[in-house]
Amino acid sequence: MKIGNFDLTGMKTLIIAELSANHGHSLDIAKQTIKAAKKAGADAIKLQTYTADTLTLNCDKEDFVVKGGTLWDNKTYYELYKEAYTPWEWHKELFEVAKEEGLLCFSTPFDKSAVDFLETLNPPAYKVASFEVTDYELVRYIASKQKPIIISTGIATLQEIEDVVALCKKEGNNDIVLLQCTSSYPAPLESANLLTIPDLSKRFGVIAGFSDHTLGITAPIAAVALGAKVIEKHFILDRAIGGADASFSLDEEAFTQMVQAVREAEKLLGKPTYNTNEKTIKGRQFSRSLYVAKDITKGDIFSEENIRSVRPGYGLHPKYLNEILGKCAKRDLSFGDRLNIEDAE
Repeated sequence: MKIGNFDLTGMKTLIIAELSANHGHSLDIAKQTIKAAKKAGADAIKLQTYTADTLTLNCDKEDFVVKGGTLWDNKTYYELYKEAYTPWEWHKELFEVAKEEGLLCFSTPFDKSAVDFLETLNPPAYKVASFEVTDYELVRYIASKQKPIIISTGIATLQEIEDVVALCKKEGNNDIVLLQCTSSYPAPLESANLLTIPDLSKRFGVIAGFSDHTLGITAPIAAVALGAKVIEKHFILDRAIGGADASFSLDEEAFTQMVQAVREAEKLLGKPTYNTNEKTIKGRQFSRSLYVAKDITKGDIFSEENIRSVRPGYGLHPKYLNEILGKCAKRDLSFGDRLNIEDAE
């Protein structure tokens, strides 16, 4: 499965820098952020495509006021999304900047009109936000565009995940990535449940990854060790910009550290192998092998007194010890000689 020219079945993890609301309503900051994401080592930049009016109602009744101990309590949904949205008229230019930087660029559409708009920009993939997983018709519509679809599972039940995967496949779209995600901002480490990543892959037969809202860079590294092929993390040029997502976003320095750590984790993972390499072979000098521990004359009986399993490992493998014991020496052997299987009769 590929997103653009990025092969998700290879050894490398797709690292997505999430721009989200981290632009302070400045197109220049948005463009600088994309360039900084490239410098930090990201493979892709992701936008969000909505307006306050496509997401909610401009209503201040109690139901429409954010509550529950979030970062955004006491704002209306409309106020929050009006503050956080990325103007649609920026998208074309942002896509172009990303392309110039060699980054994949795609977005999360929040309604059908956003999908239709994004189609004019020919994105290489689509992202479904965790809060939109329950909007089955939106998921179906996105899947119908026959582009890879990345789905965050944050608030979804197992049944809902099963439903949307089935919806995508019914549309003939099997290029599905499921991201383990904790829809808490920021997310406590103990709620990350990263073992869900390999379970998603096994249970649904799809590529799995991690959309991270924890603080710091530890969680993405652990996620890659558990098989995540996609990492998504909020990215900001400078937290001083502020905004809805600033407090749980990484700046360029921290994002760079995360990318470097993820790339090191990929090297550490390697592949299942039991073959010895040059370094392993050299290391075997510190293993044991059979050596002559006392001068031996031709015809002498090999015993635990005159041959021993000792370091280094240049002599006969210790597994032959019992086979050698009790046999006669075919030639004279000196203290410290390597023992060979041909020395016994």
